[in-house]
Amino acid sequence: MQSDPNAAPLNPLPPVIWLLALPIIAMEVVVNLAASGFVGGAQGVGWRLDAIQRFGFSPDYMRQMLELGSYPPQGMLRLISYPLVHYNVTHTLFVVVFLLALGKMVGEVFRVWAVLLVFFGAAVAGALAYTAVPVIHAPLIGGYPPVYGLIGAFTFLLWTNLAGTGSSQYRAFALIAMLMGIQLLFGLLFGGGWDWVAELAGFFAGFLLSFVVSPGGWGRVRAKIRQRG
Repeated sequence: MQSDPNAAPLNPLPPVIWLLALPIIAMEVVVNLAASGFVGGAQGVGWRLDAIQRFGFSPDYMRQMLELGSYPPQGMLRLISYPLVHYNVTHTLFVVVFLLALGKMVGEVFRVWAVLLVFFGAAVAGALAYTAVPVIHAPLIGGYPPVYGLIGAFTFLLWTNLAGTGSSQYRAFALIAMLMGIQLLFGLLFGGGWDWVAELAGFFAGFLLSFVVSPGGWGRVRAKIRQRG
């Protein structure tokens, strides 16, 4: 078999995935340059902490907004801005890798607006679920909740495909089960926090939104089930 000499060395990503990934990458590059003294001068060392304070989601602040019935724009913006900033390079790297991998698979099927709705819908759902647990006070930052939303959308695609093949549809949930298992193990070994609440909420938001925003939506699911029957 002859290969195409004009083919790209890497499979191209849907532009919408780069639209989501590049701001995360840019934020990490800037705070690292600042921490190294290349930009920002003496104040640059604290840019990451400043970014967390500016963009991170505070469950206590959200509870206060709900109690007062007041929703200032800068507070509401945090529902979708917290995925921009991360604790360190490793945190960012894992999020970006998952975003590019899952985003490619989902973005090749979903329309641009659907990918954006799943990503930011999962971010909002994760933040609200995080707020709903009264014992949580730590800020929520990082792109895992919306990335888990893309995992939910990918699970939906697997689930609908398995629906028409006669295979067990539970197999579609193997990825999220494995990731949650790893999360639980690390939590037990190293004392992990409550981020899994937001991540699990993001997954279910992505899965459920896919019934509406995926090509064919619920009608496609019913058609697959009828084929199986």
